[in-house]
Amino acid sequence: MGRMEQGHLQHGPLGENCAHLCVDMQNLFVDTDWHTPWMKRVLPVVERIARAKPDRTVFTRFIPAERPGEGEGTWRRYWERWSSMTLESLPPGAADLLPPLKALVPPAEVIDKRVYSPWVGSDLHERLRARGVDTLVVSGVETDVCVAGAVLGAVDLGYRVVVPTDAICSSSDETHDALLTLYRRRYAQQVETVVSDEILRAWG
Repeated sequence: MGRMEQGHLQHGPLGENCAHLCVDMQNLFVDTDWHTPWMKRVLPVVERIARAKPDRTVFTRFIPAERPGEGEGTWRRYWERWSSMTLESLPPGAADLLPPLKALVPPAEVIDKRVYSPWVGSDLHERLRARGVDTLVVSGVETDVCVAGAVLGAVDLGYRVVVPTDAICSSSDETHDALLTLYRRRYAQQVETVVSDEILRAWG
Protein backbone atom coordinates (compact mmCIF):
# COMPACT_ATOMS: atom_id res chain seq x y z
CA MET A 1 0.00 0.00 0.00
CA GLY A 2 1.17 3.54 -0.67
CA ARG A 3 2.74 5.59 2.09
CA MET A 4 0.42 7.45 4.47
CA GLU A 5 1.39 10.49 6.48
CA GLN A 6 -0.23 11.74 9.68
CA GLY A 7 -1.50 15.26 9.08
CA HIS A 8 -3.69 17.73 10.89
CA LEU A 9 -6.80 19.58 9.82
CA GLN A 10 -5.61 23.03 8.82
CA HIS A 11 -8.99 24.75 8.78
CA GLY A 12 -10.53 23.71 12.05
CA PRO A 13 -13.05 21.11 13.21
CA LEU A 14 -15.83 19.52 11.19
CA GLY A 15 -19.48 20.14 12.03
CA GLU A 16 -23.05 19.73 10.80
CA ASN A 17 -22.10 21.34 7.49
CA CYS A 18 -19.88 18.33 6.71
CA ALA A 19 -20.87 15.20 4.77
CA HIS A 20 -19.08 11.98 3.85
CA LEU A 21 -18.88 11.27 0.12
CA CYS A 22 -17.88 7.64 -0.34
CA VAL A 23 -16.85 6.84 -3.90
CA ASP A 24 -17.58 3.54 -5.65
CA MET A 25 -17.01 1.00 -2.86
CA GLN A 26 -18.69 -1.70 -4.97
CA ASN A 27 -18.49 -5.39 -5.78
CA LEU A 28 -17.31 -4.14 -9.18
CA PHE A 29 -13.78 -3.85 -7.78
CA VAL A 30 -13.61 -7.27 -6.11
CA ASP A 31 -12.56 -10.39 -8.05
CA THR A 32 -13.15 -8.82 -11.47
CA ASP A 33 -10.83 -7.43 -14.13
CA TRP A 34 -10.87 -4.23 -12.05
CA HIS A 35 -9.88 -6.00 -8.84
CA THR A 36 -8.41 -3.51 -6.36
CA PRO A 37 -6.43 -5.47 -3.74
CA TRP A 38 -6.38 -2.69 -1.14
CA MET A 39 -10.16 -2.61 -0.81
CA LYS A 40 -10.20 -5.33 1.85
CA ARG A 41 -7.82 -3.26 3.99
CA VAL A 42 -9.61 0.03 3.38
CA LEU A 43 -13.19 -1.22 3.80
CA PRO A 44 -13.16 -1.33 7.64
CA VAL A 45 -11.90 2.27 7.74
CA VAL A 46 -14.51 3.47 5.25
CA GLU A 47 -17.21 1.58 7.16
CA ARG A 48 -16.09 3.18 10.43
CA ILE A 49 -16.49 6.67 8.96
CA ALA A 50 -19.85 5.82 7.39
CA ARG A 51 -21.20 4.19 10.57
CA ALA A 52 -20.20 7.23 12.61
CA LYS A 53 -22.38 9.46 10.38
CA PRO A 54 -24.68 7.30 8.24
CA ASP A 55 -27.23 10.09 7.86
CA ARG A 56 -24.43 12.36 6.57
CA THR A 57 -23.07 9.80 4.09
CA VAL A 58 -23.61 9.68 0.34
CA PHE A 59 -22.36 6.63 -1.56
CA THR A 60 -21.65 6.82 -5.28
CA ARG A 61 -21.87 3.85 -7.62
CA PHE A 62 -20.15 3.66 -10.99
CA ILE A 63 -22.62 2.02 -13.38
CA PRO A 64 -20.98 0.37 -16.41
CA ALA A 65 -22.40 0.42 -19.91
CA GLU A 66 -24.93 -2.28 -20.65
CA ARG A 67 -22.79 -3.66 -23.50
CA PRO A 68 -19.74 -2.79 -25.67
CA GLY A 69 -20.34 -0.04 -28.22
CA GLU A 70 -22.30 2.18 -25.83
CA GLY A 71 -21.07 5.52 -24.56
CA GLU A 72 -20.28 9.00 -25.83
CA GLY A 73 -16.99 9.75 -27.58
CA THR A 74 -14.00 8.00 -26.01
CA TRP A 75 -16.30 6.13 -23.63
CA ARG A 76 -17.37 4.02 -26.60
CA ARG A 77 -13.76 2.89 -27.10
CA TYR A 78 -13.38 2.46 -23.35
CA TRP A 79 -16.27 -0.01 -23.14
CA GLU A 80 -14.98 -1.91 -26.14
CA ARG A 81 -11.66 -2.29 -24.32
CA TRP A 82 -13.43 -3.31 -21.09
CA SER A 83 -16.17 -5.46 -22.59
CA SER A 84 -15.76 -7.89 -19.69
CA MET A 85 -16.87 -5.11 -17.33
CA THR A 86 -20.13 -4.26 -19.08
CA LEU A 87 -23.34 -5.17 -17.31
CA GLU A 88 -24.20 -7.93 -19.77
CA SER A 89 -20.91 -9.69 -18.90
CA LEU A 90 -20.82 -9.10 -15.16
CA PRO A 91 -22.63 -11.24 -12.59
CA PRO A 92 -25.81 -9.87 -11.00
CA GLY A 93 -25.11 -7.44 -8.20
CA ALA A 94 -21.67 -6.41 -9.46
CA ALA A 95 -22.60 -2.74 -9.32
CA ASP A 96 -23.96 -3.02 -5.78
CA LEU A 97 -22.21 -1.44 -2.81
CA LEU A 98 -20.13 -3.80 -0.69
CA PRO A 99 -22.52 -5.48 1.78
CA PRO A 100 -21.40 -3.69 5.00
CA LEU A 101 -21.96 -0.33 3.30
CA LYS A 102 -25.16 -1.30 1.49
CA ALA A 103 -26.60 -2.11 4.93
CA LEU A 104 -26.31 1.58 5.86
CA VAL A 105 -28.75 2.67 3.11
CA PRO A 106 -30.95 4.26 4.37
CA PRO A 107 -30.25 6.59 6.13
CA ALA A 108 -27.21 6.91 3.84
CA GLU A 109 -28.01 7.95 0.26
CA VAL A 110 -26.83 6.62 -3.10
CA ILE A 111 -25.93 8.51 -6.28
CA ASP A 112 -25.37 6.55 -9.51
CA LYS A 113 -23.03 7.83 -12.21
CA ARG A 114 -21.81 6.75 -15.61
CA VAL A 115 -18.50 8.63 -15.60
CA TYR A 116 -15.66 9.18 -13.14
CA SER A 117 -17.01 12.38 -11.63
CA PRO A 118 -20.10 12.22 -9.40
CA TRP A 119 -20.83 15.86 -10.26
CA VAL A 120 -21.60 15.21 -13.95
CA GLY A 121 -25.16 14.24 -14.84
CA SER A 122 -26.37 14.07 -11.24
CA ASP A 123 -28.09 16.25 -8.66
CA LEU A 124 -25.39 15.63 -6.04
CA HIS A 125 -24.41 19.29 -5.69
CA GLU A 126 -28.04 20.36 -5.31
CA ARG A 127 -28.72 17.66 -2.72
CA LEU A 128 -25.73 18.70 -0.64
CA ARG A 129 -26.42 22.41 -0.88
CA ALA A 130 -30.03 21.83 0.19
CA ARG A 131 -28.65 20.30 3.39
CA GLY A 132 -26.23 23.17 3.97
CA VAL A 133 -23.15 21.08 3.24
CA ASP A 134 -19.98 23.00 2.44
CA THR A 135 -17.38 20.43 3.58
CA LEU A 136 -16.80 16.91 2.26
CA VAL A 137 -14.86 13.95 3.60
CA VAL A 138 -14.07 11.98 0.44
CA SER A 139 -13.24 8.27 0.74
CA GLY A 140 -13.31 5.31 -1.64
CA VAL A 141 -11.76 3.89 -4.79
CA GLU A 142 -9.76 4.50 -6.87
CA THR A 143 -7.58 7.32 -5.53
CA ASP A 144 -6.32 8.27 -8.98
CA VAL A 145 -9.53 7.82 -11.00
CA CYS A 146 -13.03 8.30 -9.54
CA VAL A 147 -11.87 9.64 -6.16
CA ALA A 148 -9.76 12.20 -8.03
CA GLY A 149 -12.79 13.18 -10.10
CA ALA A 150 -14.84 13.65 -6.93
CA VAL A 151 -12.14 15.68 -5.17
CA LEU A 152 -11.31 18.03 -8.03
CA GLY A 153 -14.98 18.57 -8.89
CA ALA A 154 -15.67 19.44 -5.25
CA VAL A 155 -12.78 21.91 -5.26
CA ASP A 156 -14.20 23.62 -8.35
CA LEU A 157 -17.60 23.90 -6.63
CA GLY A 158 -16.05 25.53 -3.57
CA TYR A 159 -16.28 22.72 -1.03
CA ARG A 160 -13.70 22.28 1.68
CA VAL A 161 -12.36 18.78 0.98
CA VAL A 162 -10.86 16.41 3.54
CA VAL A 163 -9.29 13.19 2.26
CA PRO A 164 -8.73 10.36 4.77
CA THR A 165 -5.48 8.83 3.55
CA ASP A 166 -6.29 5.43 5.08
CA ALA A 167 -9.79 5.31 3.54
CA ILE A 168 -8.86 5.60 -0.15
CA CYS A 169 -7.20 3.02 -2.36
CA SER A 170 -5.93 2.29 -5.84
CA SER A 171 -4.57 -0.65 -7.79
CA SER A 172 -1.42 1.46 -8.31
CA ASP A 173 0.78 2.51 -5.38
CA GLU A 174 2.71 4.92 -7.58
CA THR A 175 -0.24 7.00 -8.75
CA HIS A 176 -1.98 6.78 -5.35
CA ASP A 177 1.09 8.40 -3.80
CA ALA A 178 1.32 10.90 -6.66
CA LEU A 179 -2.24 12.11 -6.05
CA LEU A 180 -1.62 12.61 -2.34
CA THR A 181 1.55 14.53 -3.18
CA LEU A 182 -0.43 16.67 -5.63
CA TYR A 183 -3.05 17.53 -3.01
CA ARG A 184 -0.43 18.43 -0.41
CA ARG A 185 1.76 20.52 -2.69
CA ARG A 186 -0.71 22.14 -5.07
CA TYR A 187 -4.16 22.08 -3.43
CA ALA A 188 -3.32 22.62 0.24
CA GLN A 189 -5.70 25.58 0.56
CA GLN A 190 -8.65 23.45 -0.54
CA VAL A 191 -7.73 19.82 0.17
CA GLU A 192 -6.63 18.50 3.56
CA THR A 193 -5.11 15.00 3.82
CA VAL A 194 -5.29 13.35 7.23
CA VAL A 195 -5.88 9.90 8.70
CA SER A 196 -9.41 8.84 9.58
CA ASP A 197 -8.84 9.03 13.35
CA GLU A 198 -8.13 12.73 12.99
CA ILE A 199 -11.35 13.20 11.02
CA LEU A 200 -13.50 11.32 13.51
CA ARG A 201 -12.02 13.26 16.43
CA ALA A 202 -12.74 16.55 14.65
CA TRP A 203 -16.28 15.57 13.58
CA GLY A 204 -17.92 15.54 16.97
